Amino acid sequence: MPHPDGRRHTLRDLYHEDTHFDFMGRMWRWAVVSAVLIVAGVLGFAVRGGLNLGIDFTGGTAWQVTMADGSPSSGAVRQRLAPLGLADAKILVVGGDSLRVQASELPRAEQERVTRVLADYAGVEVTQVSVSEVSPTWGGTVSSKALQALVVFFVVVAAYLSFRFEWKMAIAALAAVVHDIFVTVGVYAVFGFEVAPATVIAFLTILGFSLYDTVVVFDRVDENTPLLATERDLTYRDMVNRSLNQVLVRSLNTSLVAVLPVLAILVVGSGLFGAVSLRDFGIALLVGLLIGTYSSIFVATPLLALMKEREPRYRAVRERVASRAGRVATAGGPGSGVAGAPGSEVAGAGGVAGPEPAREPAGVPAGVVRTSGAGAAVITPRPRRQRRRKRH
Repeated sequence: MPHPDGRRHTLRDLYHEDTHFDFMGRMWRWAVVSAVLIVAGVLGFAVRGGLNLGIDFTGGTAWQVTMADGSPSSGAVRQRLAPLGLADAKILVVGGDSLRVQASELPRAEQERVTRVLADYAGVEVTQVSVSEVSPTWGGTVSSKALQALVVFFVVVAAYLSFRFEWKMAIAALAAVVHDIFVTVGVYAVFGFEVAPATVIAFLTILGFSLYDTVVVFDRVDENTPLLATERDLTYRDMVNRSLNQVLVRSLNTSLVAVLPVLAILVVGSGLFGAVSLRDFGIALLVGLLIGTYSSIFVATPLLALMKEREPRYRAVRERVASRAGRVATAGGPGSGVAGAPGSEVAGAGGVAGPEPAREPAGVPAGVVRTSGAGAAVITPRPRRQRRRKRH
């Protein structure tokens, strides 16, 4: 949407909070975008048969080793593990020189055989191969605790927002959080990212960030609500649109400051040093921060505007503004009665509009009734006679 003066928006306008983007006028476009993201995630979840759960949820054994020289190849490792019955093991190359192998629970003797094969492949001693066993019971406990934390989170958030603002804002904010959950889970399902305990922790963290960004927007909406009683042609949707433009730069700056450290975690921690846990944590944070910023502007706020404009007072304001705009548009057209326009009516005494008096062409005597031509059947007034004063 262009600036009111006709020019395109610039970064200077964004910095000085002088933008006039029509967020509310395009709310159905954002709804389509969100629907596409959610449907893609559901399809990915169905095609892949669920999420790629890590060993902490499924249970099993994990080996990790750093190459003495060169870079590992997952194909070469799989060939060496195939004779041991581990052709379907999960093999990850971490940081370019480290190798991580995950498999189901194995007896102690078979674990030692896998350890010797990996040590021989990496060119290191057996003691340099780290082995960890995880019970599936512990994975179930993590899942249960995460679900409990999510339920408690929803209850506390709904109570706080209802007390601080109103229950409709609480519903809109929680709907945005649910949207973030579906989209984030869909991203993990489509791309096959591994879900680890660090992912769950990051997941709960991003829900808090998404909620924070939504509360910032709602706080400005709450501050601007009294303007509806002072500005004549301002609807609730227009007020929400204005509020979004006012907090847009703050929301973008907050998200940018949060995303930069996460990118450092992914690039330095996971990419250079091969920290798998940092990668699991960083991917979840990055996806959540981006989706949370999007949902606070394009999901929570439009949903709030739709619910609020169903209230009788705000619906009446919208209908009154639309009716007034229709009358102005009708009055502004050709022959619509605007004073000064050709064929228009002019206001007479008492503000009542009447036909504009016809102007007689030169040579037509005053008081003559015309029966044809422009201004037909119009009686022109005679000039007032002045009384002559008697001379004494």
